[in-house]
Amino acid sequence: MDATSQQAVYYLSEVEEAAEDVLTSKQQIMDLDTKRNRNREALHALKTEVSNSENVRVCFGSMFIKVPKSKSMEMIHKDQEQLDKEINDLRKGLKAKVNRLNEVQGKPELRGYNLSPLSTDEVKSINNLLKR
Repeated sequence: MDATSQQAVYYLSEVEEAAEDVLTSKQQIMDLDTKRNRNREALHALKTEVSNSENVRVCFGSMFIKVPKSKSMEMIHKDQEQLDKEINDLRKGLKAKVNRLNEVQGKPELRGYNLSPLSTDEVKSINNLLKR
């Protein structure tokens, strides 16, 4: 291979690798979000359809275990918190991966992509300034 074809192959492999990272992160976010929605459905079912004194059967891997309702709800809440944390971490990392993909492709960095929402204190301060 001559030098230009080697550069082209290297460029394409870099772009492919960066794009694969982005797609992998997006797929992981979708999978975790699906699990989070299932947990939300389970919490709703526990709140509405099961009396407080009942034990419920919870699936762990390939077996079902009888657990008190309060304990199962507590476990699901902890799982929800963990899923939220993982999804937020993946979303933060996704921004860097998209920027890297754009850099490899020679595109300019996305503008306004790294914005973060105002905190409640900042919103209150702005509202106070606007009321004057």
